[in-house]
Amino acid sequence: MTKTLRSFRFNLVQFVFIALILFISTSCKHKSEPKPNVSNIEENEIRVTIGADRLFSEFSHLIDNKNIALVSNHSGRLSNGTHLADTLANYPNSELLVLFGMNYNIRSNDYSIPKDKEEDVDVQTGLPKYSLYGRNHKPTQQMLKDVDVIIFDIQEVGARFYEHINILGFVMEAAAENDIEVIVLDRPNPITGTKADGFLTDNEFLYGFGAFGKVPVIHGMTIGEIAALYNGEQMLRGKNKAKLHVVQMIGWKRSMWYDETGLEWVKPSPNLPTLEALIAYTGTCLFEGLNVSAGRGTDKPFQYIGAPWIDNTKVVSLLNEMKLKGVQFDTITFVPKKMPFHSRDPYLTGETCKGIFVKITDRDVFEPYKTGVAMTWSVHEVHPDKVEWNKNVMNRLVSSRQLENMIYGGAHPAEIFKSWEQELMEFRQISQNYLLY
Repeated sequence: MTKTLRSFRFNLVQFVFIALILFISTSCKHKSEPKPNVSNIEENEIRVTIGADRLFSEFSHLIDNKNIALVSNHSGRLSNGTHLADTLANYPNSELLVLFGMNYNIRSNDYSIPKDKEEDVDVQTGLPKYSLYGRNHKPTQQMLKDVDVIIFDIQEVGARFYEHINILGFVMEAAAENDIEVIVLDRPNPITGTKADGFLTDNEFLYGFGAFGKVPVIHGMTIGEIAALYNGEQMLRGKNKAKLHVVQMIGWKRSMWYDETGLEWVKPSPNLPTLEALIAYTGTCLFEGLNVSAGRGTDKPFQYIGAPWIDNTKVVSLLNEMKLKGVQFDTITFVPKKMPFHSRDPYLTGETCKGIFVKITDRDVFEPYKTGVAMTWSVHEVHPDKVEWNKNVMNRLVSSRQLENMIYGGAHPAEIFKSWEQELMEFRQISQNYLLY
């Protein structure tokens, strides 16, 4: 009897223990999975292979026995961290002749260091280096002397007014005129390849620094797809076509945000420290053209927008009444200050700004350019006598006169959004022909 009782007790303990384990396991399985973001992707897990990482293997035939020019900036690195300029300089089967960079050193975007000269020498390789950000956006025939192939490798941001897709157009145009091949090493659109929004470029602003071709403000394409669009739609002047090769990515999907790729975040600018700041920037960059701080010199650039004279309570109320998708607006007070990476004081440095905080609540439905336009309208609506419009800057950011004309003409944001719908729909239809993923 005692032995039977002991056996019963032992089996009961086993039963309770197994039941408890099964309960815990079942409970865990039924918890909802969080959306992927930078914190739940395993460290060093690369989901996407960029074009640059395929150049020296499957696509080495494009550069073997060729004289090469490289257009790049600080983002032009392979996944092992090596800058493409150094890899090409040491590659035995071709010769790197010349480098083309942006506003700052081809290897850095620290604004506190001296800018490169328009014509300079790259210390690491000893090669001539030219800026395409200043006097020349388009390489000259002399700069391209003896070049067989131009390689373009820059991580762009998904917005037309950020200079890279426009410089790509000038580079392709120079290549077509000089019978030089172009290799574009594709990289992700960091804000996904599903979003397109905003005005297309007006004809009068074509081939300017902020808009090379007929492209909307947010284009929804990769740099390689933009290159194919320029060629296919004959956007290069003279109706020329470049001899174009796009080295595609592996593993990238149009729905991916940059922090879902497994690739290291490389700040496009020191003022864009996070992906969230970049997402906001593609709309709130409009405030760079007004007498309002865009949050440079704060912890949340392009999410803090303000000025000492703004009645931010009224502006925030107007904005929240619009019920824009994926965003909430709050009042904030901030004081811009010069950061270590700044070459000069940000706008309104040291002044207490009454601000609007752009709190992105759902990035998948958030429409940054519509938000930027709505915010511009709201500040003007509350302070029509205080807003100052810098036409040169706004023409680069908008590349259309419609926004200024409609805001000053009393149009509501809903009317402004509707004004670009037809041309945006036409662009989306055309762009489908050039999508690679």
